[in-house]
Amino acid sequence: MSNLRKRDNKISLVTEPNNITVKLKRGAWEIEITSPEDRVQQAVESVLAGMASKEPTLVESEERDSASRRFETCRGLLTTLWKEGWFASPRSLSEAHEELSRRGYHYDPTAVSHSLVDLVREGTLFRDGSSRNYKYIQKRPPRPQGEPSAPAAAA
Repeated sequence: MSNLRKRDNKISLVTEPNNITVKLKRGAWEIEITSPEDRVQQAVESVLAGMASKEPTLVESEERDSASRRFETCRGLLTTLWKEGWFASPRSLSEAHEELSRRGYHYDPTAVSHSLVDLVREGTLFRDGSSRNYKYIQKRPPRPQGEPSAPAAAA
């Protein structure tokens, strides 16, 4: 069995009449094998070989996901929605929260609310309605890239 303990493998054995159950854990994989006593080594070696052939693919996909996914603040994500024109029509807090969740960012609704209020205070969004029933809409459209931030003063 010592040749089966490579890297961070965990192996445990449970015996049943004429059968042995082996539980393997390697990285994120957990596998349980039940086999007749005389075929355990063959089964374990086969599974480990299969796991080794799949391992590079898993590592590559994890690296790709972490590189393509930046850590964004709630306010930064709402600003991105504004730049995309998502706030061109009135949106509620729950709609903004659902849109962030749909995109894979699961912020607490209070964090989304505070960030929306920040964008209202800075003049990016306008808030209309009454308490617990606000709608947020863009106060000014986003500037296309390359456009100056203020018009040139006349001489």
